[in-house]
Parts: sequence; C-alpha cells; structure tokens
Amino acid sequence: MDLELDLQCASGAPDLPSAADCAAWVAAALAGRRTRAEVTVRLVDLAEGAELNRRYRGKEGPTNILSFPFEAPPGLPNAIDLLGDLVLCAPVVAREAAEQGKPPVAHWAHLLVHGTLHLLGHDHEDAAAAAEMERLETVILRGLGFDDPYEEMD
Repeated sequence: MDLELDLQCASGAPDLPSAADCAAWVAAALAGRRTRAEVTVRLVDLAEGAELNRRYRGKEGPTNILSFPFEAPPGLPNAIDLLGDLVLCAPVVAREAAEQGKPPVAHWAHLLVHGTLHLLGHDHEDAAAAAEMERLETVILRGLGFDDPYEEMD
C-alpha cells in the first residue's frame, strides 16, 4: 500500500495520535482494496467539529468523525489517487473512549478504520450494510492488535 497521509492537527487536546499511527490504521483499512491513496486526516476541537457537522450534515454539535470522499470533477482522470478527507473531533473521541471503557488509542484506531471504509464507499444505512461494515472493522482492528470495537457495546 502506497499511502500519502496528510495529518493536520488543529486541536490542542492531549494524547493525539501520531502521523505514523494514523497512516498505519488508514493503510490497514485500505489493504487489498487500493494500491495507492492520498488521505487527509484533520484533528479538530469542539468548535470546528460542531461547525463542520452543522454545515455538512445539518446536525448540531460535534460528532466523532466526518468522512468526505473525494468526488472528481468532470474531465479529471478516474485513476486519481485522492481518496478524501477524515475529520476527527479530539474531545469527542476522548470522551467516547472513556465512556466505553476503551484505551483512547483503540478508539482512535477504530474511528480511522471506520472513516476510511466510508471513503471507500461502505456505509451503515441498513442492517446488512452495518453488519458488513462492523465485520470489516473488527477484522482490520484485530489484525492491528486491537479488541473487537463492538464487544463492549453489545
């Protein structure tokens, strides 16, 4: 996997993942699905997370992750490597990890894998799609040495 990852830290939160960790987690989600990809990962605080969630999803307050798949304009080659952008709200990720009793690093990894699968076109809009996406996430995360991310929530 040839991955070009641009990590943008726009958060003052402690214990943010490193560029190397983010790249490893995104690459694991892309393994066998793409040979080359460019992805931007932006780590934000509450204000930016809430603004982006309102602007692009019409929902109030920040969410843990937003995925923005790249859509090529007409005339651009289909073989472009740009996959899209992932925006994670650091305080929300930290809060959720604590609420779920997970190590923060495991939740960061899960959300980056989850978001990357969204960039690849996966969704969880119906039960079958959600089950498949959860299965993929679990397999990928176990391959990275993490526990089943849904185990605590069942």
